Amino acid sequence: MVPFGDFEYFGLLLYILLPLIVLGFFGISNRIWTLAVMAVLLVLQATGAVPVRPEFHVREIYIILGYTVFQALVAWGLLKFRSRVVFYSAIALCVMPLVASKVLPSLVPHTAFGFLGISYITFRSLDVLFSIQDGLIKTISPAPYTAFLLFVPALSSGPIDRYRRFLKDWEKARDRKEFLEDFDIALHRLARGFLYKFIIAALIKTYWLDPWSTGRGIGSLWMYMYAYTFYLFFDFAGYSAFAIAVGRLMGVRLPENFDRPFLSKNIRDFWNRWHISLSFWFRDHVYMRFLLAASKGKWFTGKHTSSYCGLFLTFGIMGVWHGLSLHYILYGIYHAALLSFYDWFARWNKTTKRFGDSALQILFNRLATFHAIAFGLLLFSGRLTPPPPPALEKILEKADTNEVVGLMWDRVAAKKEVKVDLYVDDAFIERRSADVYREDLRDRGFGDGRHGFRFVLPWWVRDGRPHIVEVREATTLEPIKGSPQTVEGERNEEEIRRGEEEIRKARDAAEGAVQTPATPAPTSPERAPAPSGAK
Repeated sequence: MVPFGDFEYFGLLLYILLPLIVLGFFGISNRIWTLAVMAVLLVLQATGAVPVRPEFHVREIYIILGYTVFQALVAWGLLKFRSRVVFYSAIALCVMPLVASKVLPSLVPHTAFGFLGISYITFRSLDVLFSIQDGLIKTISPAPYTAFLLFVPALSSGPIDRYRRFLKDWEKARDRKEFLEDFDIALHRLARGFLYKFIIAALIKTYWLDPWSTGRGIGSLWMYMYAYTFYLFFDFAGYSAFAIAVGRLMGVRLPENFDRPFLSKNIRDFWNRWHISLSFWFRDHVYMRFLLAASKGKWFTGKHTSSYCGLFLTFGIMGVWHGLSLHYILYGIYHAALLSFYDWFARWNKTTKRFGDSALQILFNRLATFHAIAFGLLLFSGRLTPPPPPALEKILEKADTNEVVGLMWDRVAAKKEVKVDLYVDDAFIERRSADVYREDLRDRGFGDGRHGFRFVLPWWVRDGRPHIVEVREATTLEPIKGSPQTVEGERNEEEIRRGEEEIRKARDAAEGAVQTPATPAPTSPERAPAPSGAK
């Protein structure tokens, strides 16, 4: 079940949160109930199975629990044996599951690892390790630490909280007055979330984003850029509003994530307003630490070189955190370049005073910043850099009463001949090689493009009746994705008449001919005859 993804989730959420709400109205603060509510929500959200190997699936909830125990042991080890070597080892161990979840499927096809929210939980785990190393955390209690890592409202999309701030809310006994304040804020945030996600974002997607998502040309790309920018904001801000609302009902005041980002006067101002919890996390734990290390080690001679290198390091990591695809990496580099340029420009303008703070200048700055942001989100969308093909793609793309079309792609065995079998109504019809050249496959990165297949269906399928069409991989006899399908079309009387006439002629010729002993048929016929009596 996707958190905050549909109205069914909110219906269940209301019943699950009801005990906490009732206790709050009576001024009772009970963290045992909060943990119980979180456990129920976590089980509902982590119901799927992760294919660690094609033949080995693990329930997502078990991976989450194992991950939590692993991170707790890493944090406990750093607390007990705090040193620089142990600290770096702990950081490496902490990020290892996240790296595995992103890299493993690419390196080892047909494998997967991870769970929904592993990126955000990793950031929380790292925050604890940084705070331990800085001497800000002396002890860790199991219940608050587990609640912090697995705080369900912010599990899948943030905001990213800090352990010491979270601990103050968790340990505080909330009275009735404070609960009513939180309850009022929660209602407002829920209303904002529904407005943003289920009304504004949904309308943008239906009537603006989707219609321009397949068009070609500068005009279509331009309109898609605007649509994607506003859709991403309202959808993401809606999720954040829901998380903050539910967090308030649980007595945890999650940090804000957005503050009118499209009114930013420059790119630095934008990152103080957009995904605030993420940008501040990177600022504190990556950028500032890099500057401190560079200053102590005297790595650079230039006055501002360390700052620029720190920006590219910070936003490069941020890009890779979103994913290993090229468009995410370009997105990070793009924002690092924008921030570096703005830093240079701001210092130059401070000296020359070429640009002032008039109302017209501020309006121009906001428009220019917005378009720089929108272009960055266009990069982020992947529209400018088509994503690489998956490691494995075996799919029936089209099936009707005339033809069956699809593709068979396996990056590991891309140069091997792959055969597919066609079945109609569970009867074998034909076996062919999936070696049809398609330019669209080549353009999408599927090798040399010779990985398509096409079957022309026999005449008797066009009899006006429904038929089940199925494509199977010849070696395993397993149906491919999208198969089977039911096809049905208008009866083609002329084609049926010709087909039946050909059958009659063949039978007459066979009855009049002198028969000789037949050669045994091959075990894997290339084509099966039409069923006798097909209409």
